[in-house]
Amino acid sequence: MNHRTSRPAPAHPAGRVVLVGLAILGVTVAAFLMRRSLETASHPSNMSNTATTTSTTAGSNGPNGPNGPSGPSGPSGSSPTAEVRRLPTGPRAHTALGSDDGVVPDGTTVSVFDQAVPAVGRLDPDLLAALRGAARAAEAAGVRMHVDSGWRSPEYQQRLLDDAVAEYGSLEKAARWVATPQTSAHVLGEAVDLGPYAATAWLSRHGAAYGLCQIYANESWHYELRPDAVGDGCPAMYADPTEDPRMRR
Repeated sequence: MNHRTSRPAPAHPAGRVVLVGLAILGVTVAAFLMRRSLETASHPSNMSNTATTTSTTAGSNGPNGPNGPSGPSGPSGSSPTAEVRRLPTGPRAHTALGSDDGVVPDGTTVSVFDQAVPAVGRLDPDLLAALRGAARAAEAAGVRMHVDSGWRSPEYQQRLLDDAVAEYGSLEKAARWVATPQTSAHVLGEAVDLGPYAATAWLSRHGAAYGLCQIYANESWHYELRPDAVGDGCPAMYADPTEDPRMRR
């Protein structure tokens, strides 16, 4: 029987490639982990900062958000990280009011001749006629007149009263400036608040000739029609609305 000496088979080239690839991958992973470890050691606050930012954004409506004690209204005054629409509270949470209620938006100028604006168009016709006659004469003298407030709905008057109570702290103090819907001459269309100062100053000298009189000493802008004033002059003013017998109805 013949015997042959066995020799090991030569390694396959593909196996070498795999081994080399695994070695390179191992070195790369090790290098990456070492780098991350060094970065974390150099900047230990990175992870905590990321967590804090996420918590603040997600909790913008929570205790530390814009509606909580640390928001813009709170002691810290910090800015919110997200815009939040606040719901109105108190008197202003009522149904929205508009021009149909007699509202004249801040910053707008309404002519006494603007019939389409309810604050003007719903005034008592005799008051409006006297007002327009005075406005023409004032303009001829170089003075422009505009309406800051005229006719008001009962809802608008109540809103103004609620706001005055909130501002002054009591109904008694608010009554010096704002009447109830049941007693307000504005709700009846029988009163108008005018501006600017030059116009009311002109009316204080010439208004009686048109039957237009300032009624309250503390409200130089508030005018009502007193037809007898054309011949007799305007009656003595009340110090404020609380002295007006009409306010006690």
